[in-house]
Amino acid sequence: MRPVEISGKRLGLREVTVDDIDALHAVYGDPAATEHLPFDPRTREEVEQIVAEAAEAAAATPRRLYVLAVTERESEQVIGVARLHIEADHPHSAEIGLGLRPDQWGRGIGTDLIRLLLTFGFRHLRLHRIWGARSPANTAAQLAMLVAGMVEEGRIRHHVRARGAWRDSIVHSALEDEWEGHRDD
Repeated sequence: MRPVEISGKRLGLREVTVDDIDALHAVYGDPAATEHLPFDPRTREEVEQIVAEAAEAAAATPRRLYVLAVTERESEQVIGVARLHIEADHPHSAEIGLGLRPDQWGRGIGTDLIRLLLTFGFRHLRLHRIWGARSPANTAAQLAMLVAGMVEEGRIRHHVRARGAWRDSIVHSALEDEWEGHRDD
């Protein structure tokens, strides 16, 4: 396994470790941070299991799942989590997901994180399509995806069941040949 370690202007992405469990629980376990995610807040034990599964996925060949700690570049403090899941039936396409601590919201961190995930997927993994789904009520995620260069594709009705109710999802995507980052070389 070759560990992932990527830096942007303000953020870094690296493999999650057991040392990150408390920092990741600050995202996965926070009701505000998970309000628009497709699951209820996680317990610390559930986060421990996520980290164990991430380590197992990192050792798989071919690797299809990347669960990465989002760090502030200067302090290296973990402020969130990012996932990239390569589809088994379509190995040139991947779904992304992310979560940030609420104290990081409103500073453009989500946009920077999506750009960093697109860079990782297109440049390092040589993917063709990267997509993500958001809650229709999550307008901050909508703005972050659009500013990062993703295109809104449409709505999947009653896509996920969270907090005891069905919820639609809005899908956004980016294609390698349309992605603005390819001109940064």
